[in-house]
Amino acid sequence: MANAPILSSPRTPPRPGSEPSRSGVSSPRPTIKFDSELLKAYIKKLLSTTLQSSQWPEAKDRDRVKAWMKEIGERVKERMVEIQPAGFKYIVLTQINENLGQGGRADMVCHWEDSDAVAQEVFANDSLICICIAFAVRTH
Repeated sequence: MANAPILSSPRTPPRPGSEPSRSGVSSPRPTIKFDSELLKAYIKKLLSTTLQSSQWPEAKDRDRVKAWMKEIGERVKERMVEIQPAGFKYIVLTQINENLGQGGRADMVCHWEDSDAVAQEVFANDSLICICIAFAVRTH
């Protein structure tokens, strides 16, 4: 495939509110960055402390899994707001499954601004597997 075309993402139009310079080219406002490494460290510790000694519940007690997912999601979102209180929308996905020795793989593809960020962590013990993915998407 020597003549295969090179694929590239489309150019992103200027954000509303960016000021045109004298040359007529828009110069964006200073970019606010979200510290995804700080969040990733928090998620890793949170998953470990919340789920370290937890066991997959019996069928009659599956509401416990829902409660763990809700608690983890809320705490991650609160930490995201502490890290960067304005200028971003936050999305947190938390999934907990029974660990039966199965393998797993996940991947994501995004098209976004340089200031947007993602942090993800996987926790596993002998009984369960938890995946937490948090997105910070700049709003302006």
